[in-house]
Amino acid sequence: MSTGAAGGTRQAPPSLLARLVPDDVVCRECAYDPEGVVLHPDEEALIARSVEARRREFTTGRYCAHRALEDLGRPAAAVLPDVKGSPRWPAAVVGSITHCAGYRAAAVALSARVRSVGIDATPGEPLPEGVLEAVALPVEQRRVRAHLERWPEVRWDRVLFSAKESVYKTWYPLTRRPLGFEEADIAFHRSADPASGGFTARILPPVRELGFPQELTGRWLAHDGLVLTAIALRPGA
Repeated sequence: MSTGAAGGTRQAPPSLLARLVPDDVVCRECAYDPEGVVLHPDEEALIARSVEARRREFTTGRYCAHRALEDLGRPAAAVLPDVKGSPRWPAAVVGSITHCAGYRAAAVALSARVRSVGIDATPGEPLPEGVLEAVALPVEQRRVRAHLERWPEVRWDRVLFSAKESVYKTWYPLTRRPLGFEEADIAFHRSADPASGGFTARILPPVRELGFPQELTGRWLAHDGLVLTAIALRPGA
């Protein structure tokens, strides 16, 4: 079980990720790596030979996951990856983990209420040259460039990249099949708050799965140098 006190005074706003998901999705976040975290032995074995940066992001991600499970009323069980690296959650629980420089988070929910969860965080800075063209459909590239011209305060290329990651994290636990960047078409919607809004993701043929919705809806947020996206798919959707 993860334990330990914070290794600093910085703290992620507790409502940051919670602003993007419904109330029955439980979130835990960290803007630092707590000291003294003790992982489950099986988790520790996974990173025994990892470099320090990987150890820290994995450890804090699992720390968030364990705390979120406890908040959900479930034991802080080991959260081990499957062969594709996707977290395997306890029975009747769905969830997602994300980490980037300066931010780690986990979100969990009961599968009776939420069918799948996908979250992602990334630095709110321009994508490296050539990455947008590699991950975005031509229509998405045009949307991103139009949005950057009209609303340059938001890094729309990063929002798109993050949303694609959240779509994949929602898709994979239900289908156990890959989903390429080019197999989902994402369009964004701004809210009254210029630094947040929603998005719609259309799953494109031929990868549409029987029983998986052809369209997902999610939310995005640009805050304090970060971009976050999240999807909570309801049963029956």
